[in-house]
Amino acid sequence: MNGDHMVPGSSVTDEKAIILVIILLLLCLVAIAGNGFITAALGVEWVLRGTLLPCDKLLVSLGASRFCLQWVVMGKTIYVLLYPTAFPYNPVMQFLAFQWDFLNAATLWFSSWLSVFYCVKIATFTHPVFLWLKHKLSEWVPWMLFSSVGLSSFTTILFFIGNHSIYQNYLRNHLQPWNVTGNSIWSYCEKFYLFPLKMITWTMPTAVFFICMILLITSLGRHMEKALLTTSGFREPSVQAHVKALLALLSFAMLFISYFLSLVLSAVGIFPPLDFKFWVGESVIYLCAAVHPIILLFSNRRLRAVLERCRSSRCGTP
Repeated sequence: MNGDHMVPGSSVTDEKAIILVIILLLLCLVAIAGNGFITAALGVEWVLRGTLLPCDKLLVSLGASRFCLQWVVMGKTIYVLLYPTAFPYNPVMQFLAFQWDFLNAATLWFSSWLSVFYCVKIATFTHPVFLWLKHKLSEWVPWMLFSSVGLSSFTTILFFIGNHSIYQNYLRNHLQPWNVTGNSIWSYCEKFYLFPLKMITWTMPTAVFFICMILLITSLGRHMEKALLTTSGFREPSVQAHVKALLALLSFAMLFISYFLSLVLSAVGIFPPLDFKFWVGESVIYLCAAVHPIILLFSNRRLRAVLERCRSSRCGTP
């Protein structure tokens, strides 16, 4: 199915695995709270003002996709815990996989376009093409969002076709759920259709993200070196701003790469189904969705201002 490959017949009996399941569910709740706050704060502003800054449109789209994705992950985790022997391609799992495939792909693309936007708007390269992109990029944000939804929908349909074909073969041949791994149709579809599709779907946005982050971090690093040469040191506000920006970008990049690598390792089958290592991989996969909103809340001035207003109103201060 997706990166969460599971085989029926396994159950969560290891105490360490149970602890990791609890951690995973807690990470989902943290991600739901953080991404929900970002989505609500920027979404309300979008509704009230009728418009939103291009960067904030990408942020609210990313927050909304992550918010929904965490609910799907929680639902899928709870279902697997309640029905560990369920056939992994049954209608319920197909329904959950359909949502997961779409939201996961959309999250990857929104993150990649956000890195493109940061790179073009913040980096200080002077190449004519780069300067032209800096001037035009804001107009392209709606097309970035539409293309993300379109590509995610297309790949989700392709995933559904593969999953449904395996389920239909299971029904036609009256196979037992625990024989899924030995079934030739399942093996062929996983190796030569679903796995390559996963790699293409996940690698394309990740490559875009990685290239843009390298360019942006390089540009900020050079700019900070110049600022250090012309100022008295790290206490200067301009240097501190560059350091904060670099730390935020590095953390975003590290979390995104960890998310991608964990997806790939899970798809390859490194993590045994419902074993301790499986839940370790699951926790790492969704750590990004839980931690990155917290970083955004403290590094984004607009979101930080909304958070301060909420805190002040809750405390009863003006």
